[in-house]
Amino acid sequence: MRRKSGGVRGLLLIILLLAAAIGIVAIKLRRPAEEEEPDPHEGQVLVNDGFNDVWITPIEGVEVSDLTKEDFDTSDGRLVYTGENYDTVLGVDVSEHQLWIDWQKVADSGVKFVYVRSGYRGYTQGSLNSDAWYRTNIDGAREAGLDVGVYFFSQAVNVKEAIDEAKFVLEQIEGYDITLPVMYDWEKLEDIPEARTNDVSPEIIGDCGVAFCETVRAAGYDAGIYFNRQLGYYGFDLGRLKDCKLWLAEPGDYPSFYYAGNIWQYTHEGEVPGIDGPVDLNLMFIRRPEPTPAPDESPQT
Repeated sequence: MRRKSGGVRGLLLIILLLAAAIGIVAIKLRRPAEEEEPDPHEGQVLVNDGFNDVWITPIEGVEVSDLTKEDFDTSDGRLVYTGENYDTVLGVDVSEHQLWIDWQKVADSGVKFVYVRSGYRGYTQGSLNSDAWYRTNIDGAREAGLDVGVYFFSQAVNVKEAIDEAKFVLEQIEGYDITLPVMYDWEKLEDIPEARTNDVSPEIIGDCGVAFCETVRAAGYDAGIYFNRQLGYYGFDLGRLKDCKLWLAEPGDYPSFYYAGNIWQYTHEGEVPGIDGPVDLNLMFIRRPEPTPAPDESPQT
């Protein structure tokens, strides 16, 4: 009898163990559906900020770029837009560092527009300075038939300084036929320890950009912002700059910046007849009009 009793108890134990195992398996099978982890990046997009791939939340109301890598061709050694949505225009941007320029040769080479640095703020003392060649460059470019815009290299550390910079530029270009937007070029000089802008917060950078553009626009000119991907994602608040033109500095084979821009600076090492040494090259994107639908034809009677 003891053996039989022990056998029954053993059988019951086995049955209980099997039931427990089946229950555990059933729980594990149900768990993914019942305890599905939420997507931590829901509503975000993956971008490259110039250093790393990061997730960002798109800014509501800011146009997204429709440019892709497939829209550009470099097979013959030069960059060409081959997409269907835009016409493109080639341009350069210059300063006193290029010294004397033969603007007629530049125009004859196919360049259609130029951005001339009108001035800059010093990065240590913060003084406002005119570019030594800005008048010569504007006059020469205009005589060669190029569209001309100006940019100002900013080191503003507060809104007042940004407004002062805008007023400085407006005084410089008075009397000139400036056909392109006036651009604000704020840059962080992190490799220069003594630069006064090293500790400026993203909020101040954004406020300065808005203040500069609003001052320029109030004077009757179009305005815009020049920036790299770091400043585009973490500095300037593009949601507050919807009425301004955007000039993206992203050297490479195509612009990967998430938002739509108007001008793309694609190299700092360009070669252009009439300019000694390397020069920045830019493409301006002009959206092609939507094709007009053909009118419905009435049936012949």
